[in-house]
Amino acid sequence: MKKIIQKKRSALYVLALLFVLSSCASYSGNAQQVIEKLNVPDGFEVQAFAENVEGARSMVRSPGGVIYVGTRGEGNVYAITDSNGDFKADSVITIAKNLRSPNGVAFRNGNLYVAEISRILRFDDIDNNLNSPPEPVVVRDDFPTEGHHGWKYIAFGPDDKLYVPVGAPCNICKSENDIFASITRMNPDGSNREIIAHGVRNSVGFDWHPETGEFWFTDNGRDMLGDNKPPDELNHLTEAGQHFGYPYYHGNGIWDPEFGDRGKKMNRDFKNPAQALGPHVAALGMHFYTGSMFPEKYKNQVLIAEHGSWNRSEKIGYRITIVTLKNGQPHSYQPFVDGWLGENESVWGRPVDLLQLPDGSMLISDDYGGIIYRLTYNS
Repeated sequence: MKKIIQKKRSALYVLALLFVLSSCASYSGNAQQVIEKLNVPDGFEVQAFAENVEGARSMVRSPGGVIYVGTRGEGNVYAITDSNGDFKADSVITIAKNLRSPNGVAFRNGNLYVAEISRILRFDDIDNNLNSPPEPVVVRDDFPTEGHHGWKYIAFGPDDKLYVPVGAPCNICKSENDIFASITRMNPDGSNREIIAHGVRNSVGFDWHPETGEFWFTDNGRDMLGDNKPPDELNHLTEAGQHFGYPYYHGNGIWDPEFGDRGKKMNRDFKNPAQALGPHVAALGMHFYTGSMFPEKYKNQVLIAEHGSWNRSEKIGYRITIVTLKNGQPHSYQPFVDGWLGENESVWGRPVDLLQLPDGSMLISDDYGGIIYRLTYNS
């Protein structure tokens, strides 16, 4: 009977997910129409950096100024150029097609790294070959092939290691393969892969504190426990090997109805989130702001792209939030840029990732509108 119930729950979850994906067609208007609906703090302004970047998700900038953008369902990787430095895209070049959810992009020593579901690819000397990209080098191809939460955000850390999360292959389950629901890191050539964080359901954004160098990441809480629990999470790894609870424990003190009893019997500490975020907001990209353009109070604070809920009776998210830190710990959590969720729950955009430019402005990708916005401040 228990197996039958679990199968029904899984089927309902998949059907709900397919319904949402089929109903979330991309916005067909132009960027300015969306921008006019956005709310920003006094002194801030949003402009369009690039349009027609279908499915724009994770971003990285090369030292040469090219912005590389991954996608999920579209299977493309883009290169965006701004040769005259006016913060308006001159060209959007598709440098790879038909990849399997190439969400994650990272850059090192002239080479672009791209994360598919099960592989990490490398495009060598890519800035100089945008119109004739080289065949990618396979860095590693033994990540799990499961598509559920299989899309990846990747980045190189201060230790010159490539950090690669592996999401849970389900809404809620315990896999025998320890690599699921984890964050891994490895050498740039793919060697010496190790798990540094366990119990991470689905992280699609992380960054390192600019002063301490410690690792912080977002994590999406499980579904089907109602509108208001569990929260999404902003987590802080203080020691390699820490466990963040999934599938046994969620948020601050929420034991899972299916796996909680098993977790209580484990001789293991589960780490609470540094900051509980909104329930089902789908927190993705996060960034410690280190620029000089924004006012001083934003220095070293956490900006988070909340993609927006899909299975809540009232939508939530669809915004950029800010977590302010005091003495290295979260002190407040509040909206920073919103308006992508309009009246009567109309959706105008779904922010995914944040990328700080050298002048201190911030790019925001929107996979719903195929837009990359630029957020600036003028005193």
